[in-house]
Amino acid sequence: MIDLQAQYRGLKVEIDAALQRVVDSAQFIGGPDCRAFEEEFASYCGVRHAVGVANGTDALTIVLRALGVGSGDEVVTVANTFVATGEAILLNGARPVFVDVEESSFTLDAEELERAITRRTRAIMPVHLYGHPADMDPILEVARRHGIPVVEDAAQAHGARIGERRVGSFGAAGCFSFYPGKNLGAWGDAGMVVTDDAELAGRVRRIANHGAGATKYDNVVVGTNSRLDSLQAAVLRVKLRHLDSWNRVRRERAADYAAALRGMPNLVLPRERAGCTSAWHLFSIRVADRDRLAAHLGANGIATSFHYTKPIHLQPAMAGLGGKPGDLPVSERLCHEVMQVPLFPEMSKDQVARVADEIRAFSASAVARA
Repeated sequence: MIDLQAQYRGLKVEIDAALQRVVDSAQFIGGPDCRAFEEEFASYCGVRHAVGVANGTDALTIVLRALGVGSGDEVVTVANTFVATGEAILLNGARPVFVDVEESSFTLDAEELERAITRRTRAIMPVHLYGHPADMDPILEVARRHGIPVVEDAAQAHGARIGERRVGSFGAAGCFSFYPGKNLGAWGDAGMVVTDDAELAGRVRRIANHGAGATKYDNVVVGTNSRLDSLQAAVLRVKLRHLDSWNRVRRERAADYAAALRGMPNLVLPRERAGCTSAWHLFSIRVADRDRLAAHLGANGIATSFHYTKPIHLQPAMAGLGGKPGDLPVSERLCHEVMQVPLFPEMSKDQVARVADEIRAFSASAVARA
């Protein structure tokens, strides 16, 4: 699905020098590279503040806590995403309220959002899924009318834009994961909270650093240990310089897929909402017989993935919330039909053509079987 070895070969000189710089300094936690990456990523996202944390899940969990979300509260979000989105809410003692998504973009449906708001709602958490931005204008309008902060789960959408603004800059805060397979990936786990709110950034930083106040041993709140380490920051600083060019190549390869697969029966291709620029984290197609297609591609040496096989509200870990089949018909249908084929910046046009040829071959054989 992604070739990180090829990515490293292209960046070896830059990354090796960055890592050596950290080793020579022996400042492995909160060193100059961490501070520099926070500043650079904040500037990239078009916000005033960024706080590095240990991973994307912590970014979501900590920012909700910093916003005062706790026991008895509700947070409205979606279910067709990675379980971390729901976990972050539960880890704060709050209750996730799952709403359905748009059929076309797979992202939060603002009309469903309006109906989910109650007097206990303390935050709204849209997910920019597969690199595509959620429809933020109507989401923000609902949030403004009810006085509820919006936390953007941008873990899959580094560099995605609505108009000229990058995701993460629309709500009270944006949360990013730098898991190695992301468009901007570390060499391990890492995450970031971005915001224009200096006070919120300060609370996030305090919680992530054991609740420390003005000094290391002045612990003003009960916090946790969720700090970005300098080696990861150094790697991410190098990669950030290449992110826009990588995203442009992803966009080109997505267009190559679209041209090669256009008009195929029983296959729905991803598309961008007007005014949006996807980061094309994943190339997600909808196909009714995805298990058989994945088996065909696998037999021909082509990787696939399923994001996601079961929506969060139907996960055993969430059984206590009372979710049942049929609650979110669009999300549930997508979780049975959506699959991903390889897409990464080092991928060639010929490789895209080969994947498309095998998909067409499968489709032709399916028609013959019918």
